[in-house]
Order: sequence, then C-alpha cells, then structure tokens
Amino acid sequence: MLILASSSPRRRQLLQLAGLDFTVESSDVDESAQPGEAPATYVQRLALEKAQAVWEHHKAEQSQDLVVLGADTTVVCDGEILGKPIDPADARRMLRMLAGRTHQVLTGIAAVSLRGLFSEVEITQVYFDLIHEDELNQYIASGEPMDKAGAYGIQGYAARWIPRIEGCFFNVMGLPIACTMALLARAREGHSETQPPPSRLAVR
Repeated sequence: MLILASSSPRRRQLLQLAGLDFTVESSDVDESAQPGEAPATYVQRLALEKAQAVWEHHKAEQSQDLVVLGADTTVVCDGEILGKPIDPADARRMLRMLAGRTHQVLTGIAAVSLRGLFSEVEITQVYFDLIHEDELNQYIASGEPMDKAGAYGIQGYAARWIPRIEGCFFNVMGLPIACTMALLARAREGHSETQPPPSRLAVR
C-alpha cells in the first residue's frame, strides 16, 4: 500500500503516469525554511516531515506493505529559495528574477516504511529566456503561477520561456519519476538508510 503525502495534482498525475496504485493524504507541515538552511537540506527535511506525519496517522495499520511517500519542490536563484508566491506582485518579482538566467529546481523525496527512512534530492538546471512584459502580464493574470514554486510550471504557458534544461524534466514538475521508483524499491526492500543531501551538486 502506497500513500502519497501530498495534495499536489501534478505529483498525483506523475505517479499515475508511472503506473502506481496509491491513495492521497496531505500533511499539515510548516513549510518555512529554517535560518541559514541550505536549499537541499530544506527540501529533504520537508519531504521527510511530510512522510513521517502521514505515517504517524496510520500507526494502527502499519504493515510490511505500507509505504508513505513525501515530496517537496523549490526553485533556487542566487541562493534564494523561491516557494509559492504569496500574491501576484510576488509572482512578478520571482519571474523577473528568473528571466534571462539559469536557476535550479530541487525536489526532496522521502519514503517511510517499517524498514526505515529513505530520501533523495534531485536537482535540475533550468534555463529561462527573457520575458516580454505583455506575456508576463498575461501569465500572471491567468492565475497559473500562484500555486507553483518559483511562480511557474514547465508543463504550462511558461514552457515558451524554457529553451532547455539539464536533468530530469519531471523533477521540474514536482516529482522525479525514475528517482522516486528507485527510492520506493529501497523502502520496500530495505537496501539502505536515508542519505544526506548531495553536496557535490552545486546550487547557485
């Protein structure tokens, strides 16, 4: 039995794309970054906290087959963590920051089972073109940026500004599928314990 500890429709869509059977149960976790917290540490911590919170709700039914999957995605530019915009003005600020530059998308994924805690951090480099003001106004008016980290979704209107990426496309959507499948296999088979965020991957 797999439980997705997230209400994200995009993560639900990606797990369905991967052919997995699962239920959805969102977790009530404070998503604020801690002072001085590195982006990779931040997304890994939140993914673990989300998965553990839902795991605790199912103590009475925990079995060898139960796995809870948590995930958290953020955008990083110039070392600043860009979460979901608080209002249209914040979305405009983020998109202007990203325009004509390269940034990173980080997703922490975590699985909890009776075999322990397992987690990974996936990082994708995303290249943005310059954004014309009329297109920016149209995008913000659509409301699409408001529920997305960094104020954009690669699978929507903003795709016109992204000439290329380096890394996993699905990671930018919110869930790196291949990495997630490998993590779930570890959680079911108990291959190894959770690892710290990958310091070898530069986040600028």
